[in-house]
Amino acid sequence: MTGLVYKSTGSWYTVKTELGDTYECRIKGKFRLKGIKSTNPIAVGDYVDFELETDNNQVSGVIHNIHDRRNYIVRKSVNLSKQTHIIASNIDLVFLMITINNPPTLTSFIDRFLVTANAYSIKTILLFNKIDVYDEETLNEVKYLAHIYRQIGYECIGVSALTGKNIDKVKALMHDKVSMFSGHSGVGKSTLINTIEPTLDIKTKEISTLHMQGQHTTTFAEMFDLSFGAKIIDTPGIKGFGVVDMDKEEVGDYFPEIFKLKQDCKFNNCLHVHEPHCAVKKALDEDKIAFSRYRSYLQIIEGEDEHYRTDNWEKE
Repeated sequence: MTGLVYKSTGSWYTVKTELGDTYECRIKGKFRLKGIKSTNPIAVGDYVDFELETDNNQVSGVIHNIHDRRNYIVRKSVNLSKQTHIIASNIDLVFLMITINNPPTLTSFIDRFLVTANAYSIKTILLFNKIDVYDEETLNEVKYLAHIYRQIGYECIGVSALTGKNIDKVKALMHDKVSMFSGHSGVGKSTLINTIEPTLDIKTKEISTLHMQGQHTTTFAEMFDLSFGAKIIDTPGIKGFGVVDMDKEEVGDYFPEIFKLKQDCKFNNCLHVHEPHCAVKKALDEDKIAFSRYRSYLQIIEGEDEHYRTDNWEKE
């Protein structure tokens, strides 16, 4: 039988067939020996082949094959630096949710996420959430950030899960697609998903005021079928985002504004750091490239992994 993985709990997977039947499945033992370095060999969004077995009158499935993935979002496992974690696969669209405060989303986190999505040709839309509660100064910061990313070519939408602002616009983009929602814990993913599809009733929790961090409400990624012809993948809140398997010579290719300029550099292998006659550094001096983006680029090529694990509230 063939089905689509809707939920992963680490050892068991909820798989749904084309006929709409759902089975709890596990992995065949030798499956883990195929050199897959990720902590989870199977991810939500995978198409898998499985066989049914009955044990004590309980029917379950044994997965023996994963179909080739069209794409996936992968990051470094925070606790196991040499391991990777596949967040989800076969994604049409990613919505990265951003809040300016409560909790703060750093540009380094946004840029690392965008680089990874770009590397796998996954379209990403930035959702600036909680705009109903921001004061004028914070709203100006939202406008400034949105301006930076729109100039690069990313679609940015200001939303409010509580007032419903621009929710219809988000739903229209999701139609007939598999969309993944991601971001830090506490940015309002679950609240927004509940606003998009109230019948789901996904659990939400208050922000921890002590550290301005969200409390993890989603432990594992899970896919849901929506009433308006869409699928949504809800993911655990991500604290940090480590870029995986990328040579420093290719990192700039996934920053669209750097990629566009690299042909104008004097050297073909220019890393845009110390080289003379560098078009990227010239554009930076002329404020044609945002310094925050260039800083993120440097952090990635210099392999400063600790940056993706460090957030404002941890610096104390």
